[in-house]
Amino acid sequence: MKEKIILAYSGGLDTSVILKWLSNKGFDVIAYVADVGQNEDFKAVEEKAYATGASKVYVEDLKAPLVTDYIFPALKANTIYEGTYMLGTSLARPIIAKRHIEIAKKEGTKYVAHGATGKGNDQVRFEFGYYMNMPDVKIISPWKDEEWLSQFEGRSDMLKYAADNGIPVKASLKKPYSEDENLIHISHEAGILEDPSKRCPEDVYSLTLSPEKAADKETILTFTFKDGVPLSVKNEGDGTVVTDPVEMIIYLNKMGHDNAIGRVDMVENRFIGIKSRGVYETPGCEILWKAHHNLEGLTMDKEAMHLRDMLSPKYAELIYNGYWGAPEFNMLTALFEESQKNVTGTATVALYKGNVINAGISSDCSLYNEDLGSMDKAGGYHPIDCKGFININAIRLIASSIRDGKAE
Repeated sequence: MKEKIILAYSGGLDTSVILKWLSNKGFDVIAYVADVGQNEDFKAVEEKAYATGASKVYVEDLKAPLVTDYIFPALKANTIYEGTYMLGTSLARPIIAKRHIEIAKKEGTKYVAHGATGKGNDQVRFEFGYYMNMPDVKIISPWKDEEWLSQFEGRSDMLKYAADNGIPVKASLKKPYSEDENLIHISHEAGILEDPSKRCPEDVYSLTLSPEKAADKETILTFTFKDGVPLSVKNEGDGTVVTDPVEMIIYLNKMGHDNAIGRVDMVENRFIGIKSRGVYETPGCEILWKAHHNLEGLTMDKEAMHLRDMLSPKYAELIYNGYWGAPEFNMLTALFEESQKNVTGTATVALYKGNVINAGISSDCSLYNEDLGSMDKAGGYHPIDCKGFININAIRLIASSIRDGKAE
């Protein structure tokens, strides 16, 4: 009997050639297609996998757990990598890897394969995910395989192999850059985008309008949150209310598109140490992140918020580097979950030409005291108490000043 291998398959040139290559090496190749919300004809992808030699094809709809089990936890942590990137690709990789291993277990094999390159982050994210879900997994990663690399130097070699082996290849011209799309974002990188001194061409963007083309009027959205989780969003202009998590993201993507929200163009640090230029569009999540953060300002304790904000960059780094599910990641997840208790209430935002503007927050769990914060009334606050407070906290500053010879 042939050894079964589960291949993460997209239907593109790389994974189609990999499928045939594995089959020619004697494997029984089972194709696994993860539906994480990308704009794709999955029936056509399935048919192509069979035509290329797959013995079985799994097309798995992962959109709902992607939102509830990955996006919402990242939201609670206010997770943003290097202060800019909202981790659109990174958040989808762990669920893809997890389901990959679940299929391998179902099929009774330890062999899995993927088509990620040897320079990027996805190879790490996938393979860490495999090991954390099946410690004795056997991974075939062609772009790190000497036999593969000796046979395929680039696209021309793969096209010849496809022609020689009857692999159907799309006749359309390849874009001069690479893209990865899912429910929450699309990334554009490589090719014509590799020179960071040049502005990204407008025709690269596909999920967002430019601010110039966005309507010259505000869109007002009101979110309802419970313990940091969004329960609904309401469009105050036309009365639309969305409660389903997946449909909420889809709707926010539409609102973000129309109002030019969610564009990022950055040079980032990959896990392996290479700097790369990435152009990202994350319209819906930028709106959601900012509405959520506005409500936190009203409901989160000062020190709890400051501690969470200190740890958020580390959490983002762990997600970016593929450590979803690692011990340190799980520890931080528990902390962020605790931090979100009482992040409950409503947050209204105004969308306008690339901006997400706070338009009002309210909560029964509010820590805000209008009388206490007022500059026009005491509100039960005794300013004289600050004299002792300042004196006590200044002791160490005075001591340092004397030591450094600043006393007269």
